[in-house]
Amino acid sequence: MRLGLVAQKVSVLSRPIRVRWNSVGLLVEHIHPVLRSWLLLFRMELIMRVCSSATLRRAVRNHPVNRSERSRLATVEELSHAMDLACVFYFKRVLCLQRSASTAILLRRNGWRPEMVTGAQLLPYEFHAWVEIDGVVVNDKPYMHEIYQVLERC
Repeated sequence: MRLGLVAQKVSVLSRPIRVRWNSVGLLVEHIHPVLRSWLLLFRMELIMRVCSSATLRRAVRNHPVNRSERSRLATVEELSHAMDLACVFYFKRVLCLQRSASTAILLRRNGWRPEMVTGAQLLPYEFHAWVEIDGVVVNDKPYMHEIYQVLERC
């Protein structure tokens, strides 16, 4: 009788584990914000390498805002700080577009309504991206509007 129970437990343990995306999403929801930020940075880098920047902007634009009651437990400052720490621990230099897209998605997952803004400067010629909530810059210097001409909001 005991041998049968042991054999049954071993057969249960030897079955392949099937993980559904919903259960993975629940796991990711409960991990530390810095790790979630790091994973978002990695995801955005993959999108930037494999797809176009239009795909990245579409991913930010189409990401839904979490409207659950407990979604706004983290403040914007806490989430921005988590993203800053994730950028420090990332294995390579993080680009502003990658960081801004990741920050915008992280904020949307936590119930905020951010906009990823891309802008250009003529002299010297350069582009930059940052995140705003209700017209206030969240993840960069507050005077971005004075330096860069806004090209697009996602």
